[in-house]
Amino acid sequence: MRASSRKWTVADLRAAKGSHQFAMLRVETIDEAAAAEAAGVELLSVPPEMLADPRFRQVAPNAFACPGMNFYEVGGADDFLRWAFPLWAQGADAVYCSGSLATVRALTENGIPVCGHVGLVPSKCTWTGGFKAVGKTLDSAKRLWESCLAYEEAGAFAVEIEVVPQQITEAIAERTGLFLISMGGGAGGHAQYLFTDDVLGQTAGHIPRHAKVYADFRAEHARLQEKRIAAMRAFADDVHGGAYPSREHVVNAADEVTQQFREWLAHN
Repeated sequence: MRASSRKWTVADLRAAKGSHQFAMLRVETIDEAAAAEAAGVELLSVPPEMLADPRFRQVAPNAFACPGMNFYEVGGADDFLRWAFPLWAQGADAVYCSGSLATVRALTENGIPVCGHVGLVPSKCTWTGGFKAVGKTLDSAKRLWESCLAYEEAGAFAVEIEVVPQQITEAIAERTGLFLISMGGGAGGHAQYLFTDDVLGQTAGHIPRHAKVYADFRAEHARLQEKRIAAMRAFADDVHGGAYPSREHVVNAADEVTQQFREWLAHN
């Protein structure tokens, strides 16, 4: 099913659980959003400012758009409400919130669909032992389930479930009403989520285990940079050597006008 075939809603996502596996990408540019829509990616995580750009909905009219920021960048419940209302007015379909359950509850009570975050939550990973899988022990899996229950009770419709054993994700999916967005949580999630930088091969340094690279944009960027440098070097050489500008790059005045102008300048 292609994203361009319909405009997805929260109700649609819930209804499609178990019958359709959704694709989700984090996009950073309008060009990436346009490519994702054309490629059939249904769900997009977007920078909040992208929603204010009218080009976004021109190129991705049907994408389920979920803007998000870390809780420490936004603040508490009142701050999140002030942050979320303009985004909703600009066409957001939901908002990502890793803040408190009280914040999630405040958003949902005001009609804003919320996607929470469980498992490896980078902004809170000190509580789970750093950047590593969550849910590999019985106690950890129990806490993960309790977090999902808490989000559901607070009104969230979805959670991102990140770097969790696939068997644990599957067991949770069987019992939760939440829409599970899997980032390294296995196929038991209802959507699979990756960063466009990873998919396009733009990531420098460590690539997460769950990421799959489909292109080598780093090499392409390097090739384009070499071409930029070569073109700019040729331009600078032409300027320094007097080859630019040449006759085809300039506009000429009639000799009579030039002479008259020079005479006028001489007397002023």
